[in-house]
Amino acid sequence: MPDAPVLRPARKLSIIRAADGRRENDLTRSQWSFKTAVELSSALATRKVSAVELAQDAIGRIERHDEKINAICVRDFERGLAAARAADAELARGEKKPLLGIPMTVKESYNVAGLPTTWGNPAQKDFQPAEDALPITRVKGAGGVILGKTNVPIGLADWQSYNEIYGTSNNPYHLGRTPGGSSGGSSAALAAGYGPLSLGSDIGGSLRVPAFHCGVYAHKPTFDLVAMRGHTPPPLPPLPSNRDLSVIGPMARSAADLSLLLDVIAGPDPLEAGKAYHLSLPAARHTVLKNFRVLLIDTDPVMPTDGVVRGTLERLATNLAGAGVKVDRSSPLLPDFAASSRLYMRMLMSFLSASFAQEVYAGAQAAAAALPAEDNSLAAERLRGIALGHRDWLMADGGRSRLRAQWRELFRTYDAVICPIMPTPAYPHDHSDDQEKRRVNIDGKDYVYPDQLAWPGIATLPGLPATAIPTGFAPDGLPIGVQIVGPWLEDRTPLKLAELIEHEFGGFKPPPMFDD
Repeated sequence: MPDAPVLRPARKLSIIRAADGRRENDLTRSQWSFKTAVELSSALATRKVSAVELAQDAIGRIERHDEKINAICVRDFERGLAAARAADAELARGEKKPLLGIPMTVKESYNVAGLPTTWGNPAQKDFQPAEDALPITRVKGAGGVILGKTNVPIGLADWQSYNEIYGTSNNPYHLGRTPGGSSGGSSAALAAGYGPLSLGSDIGGSLRVPAFHCGVYAHKPTFDLVAMRGHTPPPLPPLPSNRDLSVIGPMARSAADLSLLLDVIAGPDPLEAGKAYHLSLPAARHTVLKNFRVLLIDTDPVMPTDGVVRGTLERLATNLAGAGVKVDRSSPLLPDFAASSRLYMRMLMSFLSASFAQEVYAGAQAAAAALPAEDNSLAAERLRGIALGHRDWLMADGGRSRLRAQWRELFRTYDAVICPIMPTPAYPHDHSDDQEKRRVNIDGKDYVYPDQLAWPGIATLPGLPATAIPTGFAPDGLPIGVQIVGPWLEDRTPLKLAELIEHEFGGFKPPPMFDD
């Protein structure tokens, strides 16, 4: 049995060495630290670097920097190095696998045999699954070298990543700000150079929001494109399931890397018959930037965006138009944002409330019954969602089907919709218990913190693919970005558009504090 995993704080590994023999605590940024997975695969294939050297480089960066960032909550360096040595042996034999020798991290919520899976819940701090989650099996089968697990909020239920077991993760661009959540540890790890890939999950923007806040890339796949078995709240058994609205997906520092990792993890669960549509995912609608037709939305009264976010969307619109892209700024084809946001709040909370304690659920039912009928605020819809009965859920699901039909009609005219992910750059840490009482300040006016769900929900409710990309920085140095929403099962279209935008206008830039 390999050595047990190391939880924070971890001991230094004296075995870590650079290629020139320096000790790990003398290491500085190598030429590989911020390379993409595609670039590293090429370097490995041509023997310019070894998998062990890449693992050592990432481990060295974790040892140097993670005391400040706290992105890696469970370290698995010994087994990671063993996997890297095995990858080098396979490379020497000429074997080819998509992720062979690539160091990476995974969100704490994925089952990895021999490592804790807690979802940040102190009651589950000693839970260890007996087997890997299906996506982890696929990553390992593709040659990926997993070095550790990344921090999350308790229950994956916040855009900030903190819990009593592992503490608080910080944004590498500003340690006093959130890295996002619930895949915040993964976004921070990517930005800090702890390997070029990570795995996250998304139901309320948990892939896209941390990518936005840390200046990296993420892709929320079409609903049910990637089987989730083993991405399971402990201590539940890892059974095949379609957790309504929820998906898992790739995170990276480049758009092309998203496709690389998505192709590894996508596909039906072999325990479920009849799900093979991923095998025929259509190619991107276009491969040349100027051929794309884009609808670009920069704000909405339901959840306004601040001047910085609007500004980045305006610049992107100008750049795209200059490159020959057909860019519209409004369309009657776009589903009503207020109506779909209210529906999303109801369906989201109906799903999440299934795990609420009985006393909490009963209290929410009573509060929902007392709501005035005319109150259609997003907060009221969340409360109604908690108490949603089966009949009402079926009615809501019918509304979702009609919404999907509207999106299908829109995508006859447009190839993608580009819109905000969140209304502001990363905000200061706020760990107050009642998120409904938290506030986010947008251009001097306070808004209800959970109302920010509206922007991630634009793609989540209809189950559409959405790719988060960085587009620059706010005046204070915090990253900003956008999401590219694509047609159902046409994940390759927003991914290709993201890749073309990155090539034409630039993408990830390392955080100055940790660019060493």
